[in-house]
Amino acid sequence: MNKVAMIPARMGSQRLRQKNLRQINGKSLVEIAIEKCKRAECFDEIWVNSEDDEILEIAEKNDVKSYKRESVLADNISTSEDFIFDFLRNVSCSHVIQVHTIAPLLDYKEVKDFTSAFIKSNADVYLAGIEEQIECIYQKNPINFSYSEKTNSQDLSPIMRITWSITGWKSSSFLEARKTKSFGTYNGKIEIHPVSKISGHVIKDEKDLEIASRLYDQI
Repeated sequence: MNKVAMIPARMGSQRLRQKNLRQINGKSLVEIAIEKCKRAECFDEIWVNSEDDEILEIAEKNDVKSYKRESVLADNISTSEDFIFDFLRNVSCSHVIQVHTIAPLLDYKEVKDFTSAFIKSNADVYLAGIEEQIECIYQKNPINFSYSEKTNSQDLSPIMRITWSITGWKSSSFLEARKTKSFGTYNGKIEIHPVSKISGHVIKDEKDLEIASRLYDQI
């Protein structure tokens, strides 16, 4: 069994320029992700996946492996499905755990717990989720409550909101799914692992970065 952490970090970003090089407490988002993967002490290999040489140099300086994807896999059109498939075709591993740079508030303990639970499970896909125990609506229709009565929030069935701060795939299942239905992100047996609400905070713009910076020392 070979467990690999894969940190995706492209240079381009529409809303926050060179997002992955932006810093919190003197460390870039890429360095923060590398550090938490190292501290988790649960991976056989740690890889930074990028099209950009400057980002890949950060990986090398921090003694983790660098995987250079083609620039076409780092534009605003390609999806994680595309670059994960590319990575798995070229890097041998039993499980890949994607640890996103844009979720710096996900701490190393959650990374370790998530990875351990994934390996022990029979899941092909392991998603991270945040429980929302409040009235939720989808397309104007109530999901976990009824308009016909008022229920205390603590008595509601919680809704699980997926966060992409960390995600895991069984490599063989992902690759096989691509052969049979051309889609590996959701395939086979899918399970959801609860993570803290704060870990689901992702950085997409300047305001998100400011919030993460203020909270970072408190986690």
